[in-house]
Amino acid sequence: MDITDTVVPVVEEPRGVIMKEKTKTNRVASVDIFRGLTVALMILVDDAGGEWPVIGHAPWNGCNLADFVMPFFLFIVGMAIALALKVNLLGGHSHVFLLGGYSHAPDKLSYGVDMKHIRWFGILQRIALAYFVVGMMEIATQGAQTKDLPPGRFSIYKLYVWHWLLGACVLMVYLAVIYGTFVPSWQFTVDNTNSPDYGKIFTVTCDVRGKLDPPCNAVGYIDRQVLGINHMYARPEWKRYKACTAESPYEGPFKKDAPSWCWAPFEPEGILSSISAILSTIIGVHFGHVLIQMKDHTSRLKHWIIMGLGLVVLGIILHVSNAIPLNKQLYTFSYVCVTSGAAALVFSFFYIMVDVWKLRYLFLPLEWIGKNAMLVYVMAAAGIFAGFINGWYYDDPHNTLRYCFGGSFQASCTGSEFIGNFSDELQHKLLDYGSWMRTHTTRSV
Repeated sequence: MDITDTVVPVVEEPRGVIMKEKTKTNRVASVDIFRGLTVALMILVDDAGGEWPVIGHAPWNGCNLADFVMPFFLFIVGMAIALALKVNLLGGHSHVFLLGGYSHAPDKLSYGVDMKHIRWFGILQRIALAYFVVGMMEIATQGAQTKDLPPGRFSIYKLYVWHWLLGACVLMVYLAVIYGTFVPSWQFTVDNTNSPDYGKIFTVTCDVRGKLDPPCNAVGYIDRQVLGINHMYARPEWKRYKACTAESPYEGPFKKDAPSWCWAPFEPEGILSSISAILSTIIGVHFGHVLIQMKDHTSRLKHWIIMGLGLVVLGIILHVSNAIPLNKQLYTFSYVCVTSGAAALVFSFFYIMVDVWKLRYLFLPLEWIGKNAMLVYVMAAAGIFAGFINGWYYDDPHNTLRYCFGGSFQASCTGSEFIGNFSDELQHKLLDYGSWMRTHTTRSV
């Protein structure tokens, strides 16, 4: 059974008040549509993020469109856990974890996996870890699912108090480690054979505690000690950071005076950051509990929207007050709040459109993607989608979509000089807006 095959009340009354309940296996379309949107965003930012940095990952602090993809995945995994039948809840975490080990740069695996440089952690491993931990908690507390929701404003939190205790423990461990761990100076050797600096040994001076900058944070230190530097991501987003390249936020050659850590690897889905990522799934499972326990649309939406707005506001306050920066690579608490709150609001929008207003037909493509998320993910990771899209051209095989959007939208791609010039101007305006947003939201480290 799919994890979104659920036992939920069937809405019989047109105004959204449930007058009659039936035990019926029923897919929640909003969950599929939200998952479909997340997969579609992943494909968009993977294929276009390099050309349009405004939608790609932030080099360090900050939050761009691409930085919402991972927490959106974890959020909807949490909702699916709450809705799933317990007997089949944990059947998929192991194959998701193992699949992740073989889906890093599949075009380079023609002769197998180089065990000397394989990434032990990645996107699917993070999802599998959160799925397993939160799923085990859901199974251990499954008795709460059979209870009626008692009256009271905070009764939903009391009913699932063990989930929130788990979240509190995760947060305390993360904060204690990231702010309390002493990070010594460290060395690394450039292992990229294509780099002109191949074989060079660099030293990064740290000897600090509680820093959240690229070279001296506890997240990277723990990954270097446990995973080994050869098993970390060799092209971290910080290589586009303004301290490293004059072409930031684009990739480019490093400055002559670039700090040594610009050449170093960093694991954005590492151990400590993946522990923090469990919080996104716990918030998602709470939203699933609300869907199960609250019996009318109004109560559900009121809870979801208030909580979503509260999380977004809390995260922004932590960021702008310099308390905890928004940072996807470190998976900071402010980042958890902003992205989970955004996920809550987006899901609420889909719930209104699909379950309240019955406009499901508008989102059928996203629903199909959501129902076949793993298939679409693998096809995108293998470059099949990109190859298909790039196979369409106008008049000349060189006028592919990738060429058209590679720098400016050429008039030769459309046969119209006006459309080409308009699209080129629009693209420059988007890039200028992205630069303005980065200047006003990203703090230097």
